[in-house]
Amino acid sequence: AAPRVLNVNVGVLGHIDSGKTALARALSTTGSTAAFDRAPQSRARGITLDLGFSCLRTALPPQLGPGPGELQFTLVDCPGHASLIRTIIGGAQIIDLMMLVIDVTKGMQTQSAECLVIGQIACQKMVVVLNKIDLLPEGKRQSAIEKMTKKMQKTLENTKFCGCPIVAVAAKPGGPEAPESENPLGVSELIEVLKSQAYLPSRDPLGHFLMAVDHCFSIKGQGTVMTGTILSGSVSLGDNVEIPALKVTKKVKSMQMFHTPVTYAMQGDRVGICVTQFDPKLLERGLICTPESLHTIHAAIISLKKIQYFRGALQTKAKFHITVGHETVMGRVMFFSPAPADFNEEIQENVFDFEKDYLYQEEYLSKDSNSSEENKENDQAEVQLPRHQWALLEFEKPVTCPKLCLVIGSKLDTDIHANTCRLAFHGVLLQGMEDKNYTETFLPKLKVYKLKHKEGQVERVMDDYSVIGRSLFKKETNIQIFVGLKVQLSTGEDGIIDGGFGQSGKFKIRIPDGLKPDTKVLLTVASKKKSKAGKGDTTKEDESSKNDSAQPVTISLLFKRYVFDTQKKMIQS
Repeated sequence: AAPRVLNVNVGVLGHIDSGKTALARALSTTGSTAAFDRAPQSRARGITLDLGFSCLRTALPPQLGPGPGELQFTLVDCPGHASLIRTIIGGAQIIDLMMLVIDVTKGMQTQSAECLVIGQIACQKMVVVLNKIDLLPEGKRQSAIEKMTKKMQKTLENTKFCGCPIVAVAAKPGGPEAPESENPLGVSELIEVLKSQAYLPSRDPLGHFLMAVDHCFSIKGQGTVMTGTILSGSVSLGDNVEIPALKVTKKVKSMQMFHTPVTYAMQGDRVGICVTQFDPKLLERGLICTPESLHTIHAAIISLKKIQYFRGALQTKAKFHITVGHETVMGRVMFFSPAPADFNEEIQENVFDFEKDYLYQEEYLSKDSNSSEENKENDQAEVQLPRHQWALLEFEKPVTCPKLCLVIGSKLDTDIHANTCRLAFHGVLLQGMEDKNYTETFLPKLKVYKLKHKEGQVERVMDDYSVIGRSLFKKETNIQIFVGLKVQLSTGEDGIIDGGFGQSGKFKIRIPDGLKPDTKVLLTVASKKKSKAGKGDTTKEDESSKNDSAQPVTISLLFKRYVFDTQKKMIQS
């Protein structure tokens, strides 16, 4: 049997021009088809445009099991250019170990910070590489490296990568123009660190086959080869695979892994799949899968968390770039939380309960959101934040993606050069809506409510058991739909709206338990004063009665209304 090869995907991320491609080149021994800035536009700009892949093979380190074998690091060179952040997110879903490349002369830059955010969402382990140490003068080199190492340790302190290895290298001493004979510095040490960090990634051959294709080309006499990384499941020779974006199904004719023919590949493997009679121009990159296993959705319910480095509130009705599966589309969001009584409830992960009631939110609730600003003045230092929050995403155009997948929301139209994190939230897709008419067929099942509070005033007493109110409704409101709703007077009595009174939006309230004597006195004084003032009596009223009239009796009406209820029913507990 051939010695086993363990494949570990290493994402090479970092700010533009930190030297990621040069580092990947210095590390790798076998170039894969996608490798090293192969796109003409990329070569012209000198930056990596697509996810380049190359690989490095070394002996299997002892911690990964006995016996002969090779450890293969597939280096996924993720583009650093800000506008290409979508590609990085695509690459981050298949990464076991992240290598964050930092230009030692510049330190953390905007995109390095964004890469750190993506790494925390999508990856478990990281190695930091301080590149370009050849630019530091020899005498001061060691102290400069130590200083930057300390700085990086501080930056990583509050992330899940706290205490990760930091290695200093010069991938291409003398820069891109230098002769090839210049040997890189520190690269063999880096390979040892990578080996020490390698682990057996948890791979699962079960579940639907899903592969992220990054290149597609034809080979004369063979057919069309799609290369990419298997995100889930496994594939065998002769299987049918679907290209969902094109609604085409093809049979797997042959497969290769790094120039070696294979008959089977599974999650985490980097593979080339050959099919016949398929035009490679139709699919430059995208997903292929077990037939029928992906769905195409127009909207979705997701659970989400805000990314702490994103400045500003996440507002309902705002638009974000939503990355889901391998696509990025514009989408509008509506945030909602559990009903206040359930704020602390533990919820089963990755399922959404349509039986429960949820509270509509104008924005995602976080320590720095507006709703908590008001509470600071009321000396409530501890603002209750819900344990879980959700959003309804409505896409501008349908997206094809797996049933449960990572979702990232960002504001990619923010100025590239502004020193700010553009990734706003991340979450899990819990429920997709495949029906184009989901607003009618699906949304009414979603029980998100708003709390409504209206206030009016008592105009006058009719008798001991009824009063006339005003200012609760606009003149044109149909009061009939409010009949039977409960209200409360500021003096404590409970009442029920009985119907309209006259034409100007006034209404009658029944007080089943009768008005309290004090309330009657209050209202009689108030209405007397009104009539007195009405008779043109402009004498100054004495101070005490002025205070009385400054306190009209108010009527408050509280009800909840479900956002997606077509009948707009008002509900009171």
